[in-house]
Parts: sequence; C-alpha cells; structure tokens
Amino acid sequence: MQPHQPFAAARSKIPNRQAIALISEHGDPAAEIGKDAAGGQNVYVRQVGEALAKLGWQVDMFTRKSSSEDATIVQHSPYCRTIRLTAGPEVYIPRDELFEHMPEFVNALLKFQQKEGTNYPLAHTNYWMSGWVGLELQRRQNIQLIHTYHSLGAVKYQSVSDIPAIAQTRLAVEKQILEQAHCVVATSPQEQEDLEVLVSQLGKIDVIPCGTNVSTFRPLSKLDARKQLGIGANEKVVLYVGRFDKRKGIETLIRATSELRSQLEQSAEIDPQHLKLVVVGGSDPQEADGAERRRIEEIVAELDLTANTDFVGMVGHDRLPLYYTAADVCVIPSHYEPFGLVAIEAMACGTPVVASAVGGLKFTVISEETGLLVPPHDVGKFAHAIGRILTDDICARKIRKQAATRVHQNFSWTGVAIQLSDLYRRLLAESLMSPGLARGSSPTSRLSPKQIVKAS
Repeated sequence: MQPHQPFAAARSKIPNRQAIALISEHGDPAAEIGKDAAGGQNVYVRQVGEALAKLGWQVDMFTRKSSSEDATIVQHSPYCRTIRLTAGPEVYIPRDELFEHMPEFVNALLKFQQKEGTNYPLAHTNYWMSGWVGLELQRRQNIQLIHTYHSLGAVKYQSVSDIPAIAQTRLAVEKQILEQAHCVVATSPQEQEDLEVLVSQLGKIDVIPCGTNVSTFRPLSKLDARKQLGIGANEKVVLYVGRFDKRKGIETLIRATSELRSQLEQSAEIDPQHLKLVVVGGSDPQEADGAERRRIEEIVAELDLTANTDFVGMVGHDRLPLYYTAADVCVIPSHYEPFGLVAIEAMACGTPVVASAVGGLKFTVISEETGLLVPPHDVGKFAHAIGRILTDDICARKIRKQAATRVHQNFSWTGVAIQLSDLYRRLLAESLMSPGLARGSSPTSRLSPKQIVKAS
C-alpha cells in the first residue's frame, strides 16, 4: 500500500468527482482480517469503498487508529483511502468500551475535513457507534446520512447471557439512527423485518445485500487446492472460517463433529480417521479473542478430537479460496448473523454450506438448493446435516453448482456498489431539490445523541 501524497494531484484533476465519507469506527478497512475482531464489517467497508471509487466517487473511509504503528492514511486506489483518526489511546479497545471516545472521533473527523478543505455532503456509517457519529455530523452540517447496522443490539442481546453495561445506550442510539437517518441499508429482508418489529416502525429502509469478490472467490480445482494446503485427497474436510466469539457457535460445531465421528464409527460409510475439522481465523492465543480460542481448544481435547482438528489461525484473503475449495463442507453455526459473508464466499467457491437458520443466513442460503439450514445450537441436527453433505454425493454436487451460480448472479461487490451509488445519487438529488429537509418526526428523533445517552 502506498502513502496518500502521490495521489493528491491526480484527485484534484477531476473536479466533478464527489467526495463521500464511509465511517467505520472499529472496523478498520485497512486492517488484517481476523485480527482483534476484524471481520465482515471491515471487508464490507473496504470492498464497497473500492468499488464506489471505480464508479466515480472520491471515497474517504474513516476509522479509529488502534495502534501507534499504523499509518494514519492508507491509499487503496487513486480515489479510495482509509483515514485513521485518533480517538482515545492508540491501542486496541474492545467494542463495548469504545463509545466514550466517539466525541473525540467526531472532533478529529471535523478537524481533518477542515484541514483538507473537503466537503462531505453524504456519510455512510457502519455499526451503531459510527451511526452516533453520523447523527452528530448531521446535526452540525445537515449531511445526507445512510446507515448499515451490521449487528443489531435488539437481536444480539436475545442470544447472549452477559448483557454489557452499554446495552441501553446502544438500543436508544440504534432507534434514533433508524428514525433520523435519511436511509438505512438492511443487508437482507430478515434484517429489515427485525428493524421494523424490534427497533421502530419509523424510518426509511432499503435492502441492499453484502457482496463478495467473485474474481477471487470462484470454483477452483479441489485437488490442486489440497496439494497446496497439504490436505490428503481422502480426507473429509469440515471447514469453519471466522473469529473466536461465543456468538459464532464454534462449540456447537465441535460437539457436532464429535457426534458425527461416533455415527461414522457405527455406519462405516467414512473412515472416522479421515474426518478433519479445519478452523480458519482468529488471532494468536494471546490476542483479544484468545480466551475463547483456548476454551474451544479445551473442548476439542475433552472430546478427543485433537488429532482430527487443525487450528490454522489467520489466513490472507488471497489464500482463503484455497481453504473453501479444499473443504467438503463449510459450517456457519452462528447464534446470530445479520448477513454472513463467509456463506457467500464459500458458496462462490462452489462449497456446500451448512448454516444456522438465523438472520441474513436465511436470505443468502436457500436450504436444499444452495446449502442446508438447521436450528442454531442444535448439535444433533448440525451433525446430521454435515454428515449428509459428506455422504450424499448427488446432493453435494447439486448444491455446489447452484451455490456458485447464485452468488455470481446476486452478490458481486460491483453489483452492491451500483445499488449503493444509485441510492447516494438519489438522496443527494433530493437534498438539492429540498434543502434543509430533515428526517425524523418523533420526540426521540428531536433529541441530540448526547441527550439520548444521558437519558438512558
């Protein structure tokens, strides 16, 4: 990646290129995926930003600087860059402890904007804290505000036992975002329904899915992929890709694999010794998600699955297609997923998916056609579905073909960016025709974000 200075002159040569801000306070678009909880949101913002730049926008992606060693500006392409703002100490801070630093984030963004002389008439915020930042910018500058939640507190808190102290503030801010933003982008019809039922019936919602890079994630030779990864041709590979987090349901997958191995010992359809669970993602055991990784490793040892399990750790995005292709099945046992990028990455590679029937996974995965959906937490049904893919070759072949076709037709980043670009242009045109038009009509939406936080 190159520093931003060489591109400054090139950018100024096209005066009609409109600057827009993508805001992702903890999801650093330039971060290494899998490290310190970097995941789907990071990928979404980075890929959308780069695709929008190709469509004619000047895209500045703002995030919080979490390490003093990180570059302040990372240039991804001539008209797309990540800008890391100092808001609190330049160290990794868990998401539930970040909110107190958001006023600093707002001030740092405004100072950067003033220094560069750049006007952002439109901001697309990602996650609720970035949405709070967007509300502050909207209050001060009357920008067009578009928001993507990526995760909803109203849904998340139904599936966890340890509710964080920030929960009530988050729920209040998420409600205000829906009621006051010019448009909320839901990534699936299921998320739209959750917003309308659990958050507020006020607000404008458009459904625009997430995407994947279909030139990177595509069907490859399974034999070649396995040779490169050192996986034997006879092994039956069950793949998990993602970070270590209790909500990701990895324990369910581990116990399902143990149950499946016992079933195979009885049926003799597959040699149980050939059953291999490959876990891709997560940081070093000493990093932020290390405690959950150690807990999962203890369960693997307790179930005598150590010889069948390979913890790969973080993998570069360029090598991920090899793991998807080498796998016989990719399992997504999440308790909650607003969309599920892993599902479409695996499907794009022609890999059958077994996933929890939750959230956006019910939109991306069509059960019995592009994968299999089972109830979350259900160890027995996960074991059965995984075993079905591994032993029913006709079913697996049909799913592989239909999965890849669905992704290439519906979930390319270019297609997603075109829909977002159309939305941006429509909102900007409306703002020119009706200057000063503001969203929100309820008493809650008339309060400033700071007032909502105090009230909660």
